[in-house]
Amino acid sequence: MIPTETATLLQAAQAGDQGACSRLVEENQGLIWSVVKRYARKGQDSEDLYQLGCLGFLKAVHGFDLAFGTQFSTYAVPKIAGEIRRFLRDAGPVKVSRGQKEQALAIHRARNQLTAQLGREPTLSELAQVTGLTPEDIAAADLATAAVASLQAESGETGLALEGMVASPEEDLVERVALRTAIDRLPQQQRMLILLRYYKGLTQDKTAKILGVSQVQVSRLEKKAIQFLRQELQED
Repeated sequence: MIPTETATLLQAAQAGDQGACSRLVEENQGLIWSVVKRYARKGQDSEDLYQLGCLGFLKAVHGFDLAFGTQFSTYAVPKIAGEIRRFLRDAGPVKVSRGQKEQALAIHRARNQLTAQLGREPTLSELAQVTGLTPEDIAAADLATAAVASLQAESGETGLALEGMVASPEEDLVERVALRTAIDRLPQQQRMLILLRYYKGLTQDKTAKILGVSQVQVSRLEKKAIQFLRQELQED
C-alpha cells in the first residue's frame, strides 16, 4: 500500500506540479544513490550517473499508475537503473554493426507497414518475405539492437523479469555478456520467443500468433528456454 502522502505527490507531479516532482526526487535521493553505486565502479562520474538516475526516476514518476498495486520504489528502481545502463551501453565498447543497424531499420519499417496493412503484428514468415531476410537474420538483428534494460522489464503475465528468472537478484546479470551469449545459443525459435516476450514485451498469445504455434507451445518453449539459460549461466 502506497502512503497517502506519496500518492498525493505522485498525482500532483503527473499533473505538472514541478514542486511535487522536486520533492519526490529529494525524498528519494537515497533510493537513487543506492542504484547509482552499483554502476559507479565503471569509471563514470558519480554525479553524472546520479543525474541520469534522476531522469529515470522522473520517468517512473510520470509512468507509475496507482492501480499497479505495487510499491512505487519497486517500479522506480528498474527505471533508474535502465537510464544509467542505457547511457553506459551507448557509451561503451560494444557496438552494433552497420549491417545489423540497416537490417533492423528495414525490419522496423516492414513491421510497421505490415501491422498497418494486416491490423496485427506480422508473423516471422511475413516479415521474411517482405524484407528478404531469413527468420534467423531477423532474430539476430532485433536482438542486436534491442534495449538491454528490457531484461529487467516485467512481463505482463508473470510479473517476472528475465533477469530474475535466470539468476539470483544479487548478480549484476545485465552487465554480463554471458546472458546475451547464452541467448545466442538457443535454438532459433526459442531465441525469437525470448526476443518477443522479454525484449518486445508481448504476451504469450501474441507471441504464439507471430511464431505460428499455440499458446500452450509458447508456454512450454519459454520454460525450456529459461531452464537452458539458467543452466548456461550457472556453468559460466
